[in-house]
Parts: sequence; C-alpha cells; structure tokens
Amino acid sequence: MPDRLDPRLSIRHVVVSVLLTIALQSVTSAGDAVSFELDVQPILAAHGCNAGACHGKQRGQNGFQLSLLGFDSDFDHDAIARQARGRRLSIAAPESSLLVQKATAEVPHGGGRKIVVGSDAYQTLVTWIRQGAPRRLADEPVLESVQLQQTEFALAPSESAALTTIAHYSDGTTRDVTGMTSYLSNEAAIVQVDSAGRLTAGPVPGETAVMARYMNHICVANVSIPRTEALPEGFYDDLPRANFIDDLVYDKLNQLRIRVSDPAGDAVFLRRVYTDVIGRLPTPEEAMQFLDSQDSEKRAALVDRLLDQPEYIDHWANQWADLLRPNPYRVGIKAVLNYDNWIRQQFRENVSHDEFARRLITAKGSTWHNGATTLFRDRRSPDEVATLVSQLFLGVRLDCAKCHHHPFEKWSQHDFYSFAAFFGKVGRKGTGLSPPISGGEEIVYVSTKGDVRHPVTEEVLAPAPLFGDVDLSADDDPREALVDWMVSPENDYFAKVHVNRVWAQLMGRGIVDPVDDLRSTNPPSNPALLDALANHFQQSGYDQKDLIKTIVLSNVYSTSSTPNETNTGDRLNYSRHYRHRLRAEVLAEAVAGVTETTESFSALAPESRSNQVWTHRIGSVFLDTFGRPDPNQDPPCERVADSSVTQTLHLMNSRELDRRVRSDDGRAARLAAGKQSAAEVVTELYQAVFSRRPTAQEQQYCETQITSAGENRRGAIEDLMWAMMNAPEFVIQN
Repeated sequence: MPDRLDPRLSIRHVVVSVLLTIALQSVTSAGDAVSFELDVQPILAAHGCNAGACHGKQRGQNGFQLSLLGFDSDFDHDAIARQARGRRLSIAAPESSLLVQKATAEVPHGGGRKIVVGSDAYQTLVTWIRQGAPRRLADEPVLESVQLQQTEFALAPSESAALTTIAHYSDGTTRDVTGMTSYLSNEAAIVQVDSAGRLTAGPVPGETAVMARYMNHICVANVSIPRTEALPEGFYDDLPRANFIDDLVYDKLNQLRIRVSDPAGDAVFLRRVYTDVIGRLPTPEEAMQFLDSQDSEKRAALVDRLLDQPEYIDHWANQWADLLRPNPYRVGIKAVLNYDNWIRQQFRENVSHDEFARRLITAKGSTWHNGATTLFRDRRSPDEVATLVSQLFLGVRLDCAKCHHHPFEKWSQHDFYSFAAFFGKVGRKGTGLSPPISGGEEIVYVSTKGDVRHPVTEEVLAPAPLFGDVDLSADDDPREALVDWMVSPENDYFAKVHVNRVWAQLMGRGIVDPVDDLRSTNPPSNPALLDALANHFQQSGYDQKDLIKTIVLSNVYSTSSTPNETNTGDRLNYSRHYRHRLRAEVLAEAVAGVTETTESFSALAPESRSNQVWTHRIGSVFLDTFGRPDPNQDPPCERVADSSVTQTLHLMNSRELDRRVRSDDGRAARLAAGKQSAAEVVTELYQAVFSRRPTAQEQQYCETQITSAGENRRGAIEDLMWAMMNAPEFVIQN
C-alpha cells in the first residue's frame, strides 16, 4: 500500500484493491480455487454477456464493456473488478454483488435473467468473488486447444446426434465443456444445433458445417445427410474419368448417394467453354467446324486454341480489374489507366500467379510508369493494404481483427497489425490525392522508417505473417519477405484461394463460398478436391492456363445442367453443371456478335470490346444493368450473378438493343438482303445466338415465319432474332 493515497481514489476503491491483493496472496493452488480465465469468462461467453449485441459491443452496454467474446482477459477482469470504483463486486457479500444480481435479474437487467440462482454457473461466480476475485491463480494452467470428440457425422433425415466438446490445458488435463460452448449451423434448414450441442438433421438430404466456439477456440463438425436410396452397385466404377477432379467429385457423390447428370452434348460444351475461357460466343463458322468434326480429341484441341486467343487476355484481366481497380475520381484517371494496362500486360505475358502477386505487392516507382504502384496510391495506410492483400491472395478476411478478435476465426488484433507492419515502410513522394481530380504523379518507394503500433497497447509490432516465420533484416523491403512467405509451398492459402476463384468462374460456385473467405468455420464442400487443385496449381508453377485446361477437360465440367431425381437439390457437389447468368461483359459481347454491331464507349477506341473498358466510370447502361460493380465501390468487387426483373425488362424494352437488331449494317439486314434460303437463315441464327443447330420443330416454325412474311422478310428475321435474344438460353449459361 503506498504511503500517500491519490485523493481521487474512493475509500471503497482502496478497500477493494487491498482485498484483491490479500486474496491473490492467499491463493496458493489452482486446484482448489475458481479461475477467472478458465471458469468465469466461459460463463460470461456461454450466456452471451460478452457478445456483440450486449456488453461486447464497441462501447459496451449501459456503461459496462467487455472484450468481444472474451478475447482480452486482462481488460475484462479490470472492467469487472476495478472499473466503476469496484462497485460491481462485493467481496464481503458475494451474493449481493451487482455482477451476480444483474445476471440473475434480482435487480433490473436489460438482458433479462441469464443465470439461475443456485445453478453451477451461479455457484462458480459467487465462489470466485468470495475468493477475492483474483485475476490469476498460482500455477494456473493455460487453455491450449478445444476439440470435438467427433467431427464427421452422417445422419438420416430427422435423426439426432450429440456433439461433445473437450478443452485441453497446458498441465495435461481435459475438461468437458460441451454445455459452455456456443454452436452455430451454417445451414439451419439442413441441420439444427441447440445450446447443448445436439444436432438434428432436417427432412431432406444435404450437408453443412456446424461451428463450436469455446473461449476463442473454434472447431468444426461436418454433417451430411445422404439420400436413403442406394445407387446401383458399382455405378461410379463404370464412369469414365479424365483426371483427378473426376475421381474426387465422384467419390463424394458416391458417399452422398447422388447420381451425376448425363454428359452434355458438344453444342453445350462449345458455348460453355467459349464464354468461360475467352468471354464470347463462337461464331457460326466456329460452331459448325467444331460440331461437324469427328476428331475424338477435338475438345482438348479447342481448349488449347482458346487459351492462345487474344480474347483470353481481356476476359481474365477484366475479372482481376474488378478485384483491383480503384475509383479514378479518387486516385486519378491516368493512374487508373496505367493500372489497367499493367494488369492486362501480365496476362499478355502469361505471368505466373506467384510472379503476378510479387510484382503487385512489391511495386515501387512512379504511378505514371508502373501501374502496379496505383495499389499503394489508393490504399494509403498499412492496415488498408493488409486487408486487400490478405483477402485477394490468401482468402483471409482480416477486417474484423482490425478492431477486435475475429469472432469466427483465430486471428487477433496482434495478428492483424503484425501483418500490416509488412507495409509500414511504404513511402510516397508527390502531391498525394486531391479528389475529384488527383492528377499528380506519385512515387512509391521503400522508406527507412515506418512503424505499425497495436491500437490498444501502443506496442510497435514487427512484421510477422499470420503463421510461420520470415527471414527479415533491417535493410530489407518487408514486402519481399511477405511474398516469399505467401508463395512458399508451406502456405497453401495462396494456391487455394486462386484455384477456388477460378473454379467458381468455370463451375458456377466455389468449393468455398464466398470464394475469398477461407476459414475453418466456412469449410470447403470438398476438402480433398480443393487440396488437390491447390497442389496441382503449385506443381505447375502457378500456371493459370494449365489450371483452366485441367478443369474444363474434366468430365465434371462437361456434365449436363439438367438434374435427375437424385441431384435436384444439390448445390454443393457438382453433380450437374450449375446454370448461371453470363457475366455482363460476356453478354454484351454476345449481343455484339449476334447483331454484328458494336457498342461505342467513351474514352476508348472505336470498336473496342466491353471487356476492354478500363474503368467503371465509362458509362454503359447495359453493363450496369447486368451486374457491373458500382463505380463508387471499393475493390475487391466480386460480381453478383443473380438475375433480376430489371435485366429481363432491359432486354425486352431497350431502345439501344432494338436499334442494333434493326441496324442497316447488322446481321438481320444482311440475311434479309442475301440469297440464303429461309432454312439457311434459321440455321445461321441458331448457330449465332445459341451455338447449336435448331431442332426440327424450331426449324419448321422459324422457316414458316420467314417465308410467310413475304416482302417483310427482314422484319420477320429481326423479330426472330429479338425473341431468341430474350430467351433464357441466350442469357443463361447452360
């Protein structure tokens, strides 16, 4: 006790401090006392006291704040035992403590009754207070890990099962904490879980993950509900397999007793692979050449040819521009143009993905000469760069950990700011930003100084990866060490997030969804497949073209989108091709190809394609309608593939689309003026719009419409073209 007391301290505060000191001195063993960290905090977490909707929110609740989900034990102990002059505890009469009376609703409590008088939780709180509310006990063990006794469940519809959660401590002891653990099902319609950890399967087949969280330790149980009807004996043994993708997808489907859809025909594969790989429809001539070919290897030959087309560059660069492109009104028009050119140049050079990441993350120099430096012109602080880089190249969303411990992951504030410290030495010279013009040049360089501090402790943090170690000296550019760690074989996050993103583009859904959210509580639908794709990508030298070829030549990619009686409800396991709306730029190119007209874009050369647009500030009602990101939205901007009524109405009523269909220089006018028969006109229309030949019924109907039109032949062709472009088959990839 100090000789002189601060007069601002209340007598009660002093008494509480003295009692706490005496209590801490009197406790000699962790075995005969209640631990704040191991016993009390789990009670607060289990009853939601430190949840985001209660005292765990940013500013607490009614003057009482706890750390979110109990990630900061020192802060929580101080808040309970010392803040508000210690009024929340009454060591002489523990049952009268405000903490206890609020929890039991003996005094008014906005959260209602959380703990019942006489319960185990009640007795634990009272005992801890009676001990003097110590922060730590002598020889107190540390909670090291939490495990589920069983992590894989296969349940019949409406069947139940129990989770058992075991906590492991540093002294070798374990504790059953099932009743103190929080549980959450990713799909409650498939599997429900109650507060006691009991799983209840829904009435229909499916699968999902269930998260168990105990004191910031998270584990996951995977629950599947296979179909009750068995597949024919050896069904998957008899199916042809092109590569490891087929093996792993078929193995999973066999476990779930789901029968894969039939293979798609050549016409469906043709349209699918063109729109996926180069972002446009095949021309009628290209379609005829492929459909008429009898070569058994024609699909592989087609994929090789498409990967060498110049359209491949713009199609895939345009997708990465969504993830990187900033607002030109913020960073400057010239900087954004250079950035876009830089992205496209990487695809022209077929740069490997690891080299792409290295050139971008370690960029330096002038924003007028090295477009990659625009990343650091747009993201001006280490924490801003860290969130973008971790999400794009690791699939780890660190945003939550910027302010508090991530509620669904293991990342803490210390992890976040240590990662951000890799960008602490990024320096800038120039006039900086001056929206809405921001026209000046800026030089990005590696400074000799630049610290990143923990926002709570003010500790200067050294650059550190999210796991593992890096070799870093004082004179190094920390970003180089970061990239070395990112692309190393020991870090599979880098490969996984990219193969998952490419898989989603080609297959309609990621193995992990969202594609850039790789966390234990959002597990992949097929972990073995994701691991195999990532390993293949690493072994290929991070070659994207090789990855695309491997996927599109699998039999899984070539399955029909037509469901059968076993896979109608499947949206996770690729038992059929998942139909999805064509990307806005792909659909715009389809309109241009079908009508044989072009759209004029401001700030672009005549006859430029829609996927060559270098900023979303270049206006296009069509692209905006079909899902182009808002120009004010910060990257990364993953597209939303949902269809809407607005899109349907646009195709039906757009004056611009009508003008292009009826253009004197368009396809309809050319066909009407030509010498082709009605049958030949119909065949060309179907090959141009749908990349297939018409059925006999379609052929007959359309021929009748053209021949019966007489002198209005052109009008009939225009009407047919318009109707076909408004059909779902045109807008949706089959």
